[in-house]
Amino acid sequence: MAERSTAAVDVADNSGDEPLTAKADQATADGVAQNPERDTESDKAQGSGGIEETEKASPPELHSGHKLARRYRLEECVTRLDGFSSWRAVDEKLRRAVGVHILPADHARARSVLAAARSSALLGDPRFVQVLDAVEENDLVYVVHEWLPDATELTALLAPGPLEVHDAYQMVSQIASAMAAAHREGLAHLRLNPNAVLRTSSGQWRIRGLAVNAALRGISSDTPQRTDTEAIGALLYAALTQRWPYESDAYGLSGLPKGVGLIAPDQVRAGVHRGLSELAMRALANDGATASRHESACTTPEELVKAIGEMPRIRPPEPSFTAPPEYQRTTYQQGTYGRPSPPGATQVLPTPPPPLQSRTGKALKWAVSALLIAALGLGSWQLADALMDQGNKSEDTKQTQTTDGNDKSVDKTKPVKTFAIQGAKEFVAKGDAQHPNDVDKTYDGDKSTYWRTSSFIGGPVLAPYKPGVGIVYDLGSVQDVSTATIGLYYGGDHTTVKLYATNSLSSSSLDSMTQLGTVTTTGTSATVKVTKHVRSRYVLVWLTALPHADSDQYSDAGYKQAITDVKFTG
Repeated sequence: MAERSTAAVDVADNSGDEPLTAKADQATADGVAQNPERDTESDKAQGSGGIEETEKASPPELHSGHKLARRYRLEECVTRLDGFSSWRAVDEKLRRAVGVHILPADHARARSVLAAARSSALLGDPRFVQVLDAVEENDLVYVVHEWLPDATELTALLAPGPLEVHDAYQMVSQIASAMAAAHREGLAHLRLNPNAVLRTSSGQWRIRGLAVNAALRGISSDTPQRTDTEAIGALLYAALTQRWPYESDAYGLSGLPKGVGLIAPDQVRAGVHRGLSELAMRALANDGATASRHESACTTPEELVKAIGEMPRIRPPEPSFTAPPEYQRTTYQQGTYGRPSPPGATQVLPTPPPPLQSRTGKALKWAVSALLIAALGLGSWQLADALMDQGNKSEDTKQTQTTDGNDKSVDKTKPVKTFAIQGAKEFVAKGDAQHPNDVDKTYDGDKSTYWRTSSFIGGPVLAPYKPGVGIVYDLGSVQDVSTATIGLYYGGDHTTVKLYATNSLSSSSLDSMTQLGTVTTTGTSATVKVTKHVRSRYVLVWLTALPHADSDQYSDAGYKQAITDVKFTG
């Protein structure tokens, strides 16, 4: 918390509000919904208490670029409902992205929001998205919290299918343990749903919105521990089945068939881990699984943690190793290379050594090199002698020998031609352009100049927010491009470059183009080899994934990339 708010944390004694432990009945998920539509999901679908009827105040009239406390610059409004708004913002003092909830100071829930935020900040548990500041200033109340650009909501993780059994086990273990710690301090969540659970890039599960979202929405419960436990059971149920354990659809998940009632996850989907299936049923409000399973119901997060500890530990899956790609064999590869290794033999590295790197090959190379050196020495002596004796005739001999020596290299190496770029234009498939006035800096011969993208919050893959960003290049005439070399400004995990042939500088869509090749790299250069040879005058360099980079003089930290130079060869 910032210096100005830490001195006013104990609002229970100074503001006339209820003690913070009493506010536990109103505590829920802090954090900004990344999709405004998700934040309006019905609370009945979660089965977690009701919403208190309060007077709806008008949200403050704010806009992008507005600063709070001369420090927090508002960037994008992601939620606006029920008299409050939630924003993605930038802390200009610490140069990092943050989330901000804002409501009028005279809002009916302003006092309870401040109390919930300050009590959540005092918990200081890293498994929760941290509240950084809670302030009343200039007729506004605002709560500042962490923004995790590398984290993904459980809602998005479940979109393609249920979680792998070890991931589901880790999720319920970490979430239950965190909520048990919160309840020991008198704090509850009451709005624990797939939008409030995040998985970071390191695999850690975090909960956003402890205490704050319930206060923002006026949600309360007479049995907060039971409500949060049932919510954890619903999260586990969804992770195992990709279904919401109630009749209504919610959070992008289909509900259970009407009239069937609550059925165990292993009866909804084949192959579900039975132990986790029973655990989900014990946490949900069904009086302890089915009639044939006489396990007692878990009514508190602490009991749920104990039940998880009694289960056999679920180990992570064995890592899968992909087979190395097939390589063209030469006459020098007649040994054990390329054949299956016998049991106990040393594992072959994924990237095979170049030809002639075996012991026999090296000996052969040295022998050939020695013969070539001797032949060159003898030839040089003979050539000098011939020059002295025969004059111009030796020139003809020299030319003949040189031509004969070069014929072999011509047979082996195809000449490479670099195409001159005649012009370029930024291609925009969706949304706004990046920096169209800088496209010529990618082929000006100066690697210190570049065209750059904007800084994106989500990544590395830009879809579905944006299909990609890139530049169409004019090669002057129809060419047969075989390779594109792209210099990149930022390294890291990861940049994906795709190459397309198109019919003009102003093509309408990617659907009208032909993909030539693609490559993914973590370095500062990318070489795309054309796998589908199509003669074209116009070529699109298309970036679909960008690495995460820190803030610099041009943009904030986020997923971004810049192209320094581009070369096309054929």
